[in-house]
Amino acid sequence: MPAQGEPLERLGFLTIGTFAEDDPGPGHEEVLRVIELGERLGYDSAWLRHRHLQPGISSPVAVLAAATQRTTRIELGTAVTPLGFENPLRVAEDWATVDVLARGRLNPGFSTGTPMRYDDVWESLYPDTAELEDFSHRRGERLLALLRGATAGTAGVQGSEVFSSRVQPHVPTLAARTWCGAGSLASAQWAGEQGLNLLTSSVVRAPADEPLGGWDFAAIQAEQVRAFRAAHPDGERARASQGLVVVPTDSATPAQAARYREYAAARDERTAAPVGPGRLLFARDLVGTSEEIADQLWEHAGFREVREAVFALPFSFEREDYEQILTDVAERLGPLLGWSPGS
Repeated sequence: MPAQGEPLERLGFLTIGTFAEDDPGPGHEEVLRVIELGERLGYDSAWLRHRHLQPGISSPVAVLAAATQRTTRIELGTAVTPLGFENPLRVAEDWATVDVLARGRLNPGFSTGTPMRYDDVWESLYPDTAELEDFSHRRGERLLALLRGATAGTAGVQGSEVFSSRVQPHVPTLAARTWCGAGSLASAQWAGEQGLNLLTSSVVRAPADEPLGGWDFAAIQAEQVRAFRAAHPDGERARASQGLVVVPTDSATPAQAARYREYAAARDERTAAPVGPGRLLFARDLVGTSEEIADQLWEHAGFREVREAVFALPFSFEREDYEQILTDVAERLGPLLGWSPGS
């Protein structure tokens, strides 16, 4: 386990991106501006989260394609693409295309499993094939195989058109930059076996045999990271990143700081016990000065297992809030964790 004081090597941020349903343009533009700000502040990566059938970014890969033309250094990721909504062949094509535009900066992430609210969307999503769709890890294995150059069709010439047997464009290094969002021990182990990178977040699945009141988010997350590396061909060198909601208040106004604390307090109840049949366990949001947050992170067993972090911006804050949070993380919290901004 890394000891307190070992430097954080890479730092990124995650945003959902919201917009007004009757005027979605400004919200999308704001996301691009946040990514540009992240690059100016020296962040290593910026990540977008999917929000299907909501006034949030429904197609991160399209927004990231735009971001490739407005940035030059920062890496761009999806955290994560739920494959249950996607066709692996088309995802492979889209990711490879955006990576070409980004000149090798794309870090795509995905998850497997039945799509959220599937009972509400299956008639629109898979009206003819719902009973045949496989949402297991095999869907992720299909995607990985295609990214790695597996046969997707028959090569040949038809008239004046030439067809390849593999996804085009083919980017040989893209699979090595692909991440798996895993919240359970089994998924973390599978990600390691597949040679993927691991994205952890503020949600884990509590073990079914965990005694009442015996759950510990940080311990569960740390166990998952260790299991991932134990199964990964690269062992301890395998890349794992942690993502918590982190809100420093160093340069916040008193009104902002009060609102941040109210936001976190309203979400505390869900951290008390596993939620729903999936036994989802949520981490507490970290709100306070950078010194206070750094102390909490060094005490967090999950954080001590990683050397990379992608801190999540809170949902539905204002642009000024995001600017303040991103600036404080880059200029105050990051250095306290041993991180140095890129240039």
